[in-house]
Amino acid sequence: MSENISVLGLGLMGTALAASLIEAGHHVTVWNRTPAKADPLVARGATLAATPAQAVEASSLVIVCLLDYPSVFEVLQDAPLAGRVVANLTTGRPAEAPEMAAWVGERGGEYLDGGIMAVPQMIAQPGALILYSGSRPAFERYEQAFGAMAAARYTGEDTGTASLLDLAMLTGMYGQMAGALEALALVRSAKYPLMEFTTELLIPWINAMSAQLPRWVADIEAGDYRTEVSNLEINRSGMENLVRAFEEQGVKPDLLLPMKTVIDRRVARGLAHEGLSGLVEEL
Repeated sequence: MSENISVLGLGLMGTALAASLIEAGHHVTVWNRTPAKADPLVARGATLAATPAQAVEASSLVIVCLLDYPSVFEVLQDAPLAGRVVANLTTGRPAEAPEMAAWVGERGGEYLDGGIMAVPQMIAQPGALILYSGSRPAFERYEQAFGAMAAARYTGEDTGTASLLDLAMLTGMYGQMAGALEALALVRSAKYPLMEFTTELLIPWINAMSAQLPRWVADIEAGDYRTEVSNLEINRSGMENLVRAFEEQGVKPDLLLPMKTVIDRRVARGLAHEGLSGLVEEL
């Protein structure tokens, strides 16, 4: 079903979102502070609005993708939100979403907060995901349209949930990247072929270790961190060895040191018998 959809904000991500909606056959109105950025989308069939208010007035679904939440408040200040669904896909924090939801609600609109788990090049491609939280009826009404941009997952009525899960997933990504960068720096110090190490050794190893996460979650939910396999004392010793090896190779262990600090702190509490999952209590 074709929908009237407005997209406010045409950075790389906003442009990708609008393009995917046009491709899916929706009637798309766009607005951007710099109108020239809309030219490629207009050439593909989009309508350019002169003001945010005109863009909002044109559609029942308004997708916002701006720099930050203050920008969203500013851009929507004079827009006619009554009877419309605002899907805010701007990157923000969980604490910001309820305020935005209340503000939109006071103006007669329905609100969805979103977390985009993709880079612009992934939009409308397999693997792209957008998390939504807030008004369930609004999500269900436009779920098909949302699906044109990326797989759409509703995470609950608490408007801050999508943002929180977004940040949690980014945290896992940054942790993985930190470990990978340290590993690559260490391997490069020995002049070992980086691509061979990455594809044949590191990626399979990371995938195998990631498979342990469900067991960790079971430990965390049970509050039982005892282990007979790789306890914190073993990991503390392993971290000491890692740091020494990095220093001997002339590589900085800076991205590993925070993890070492937390392990050392947990062991100092007399909990060396626990597994790594117990570190969640230190955080």
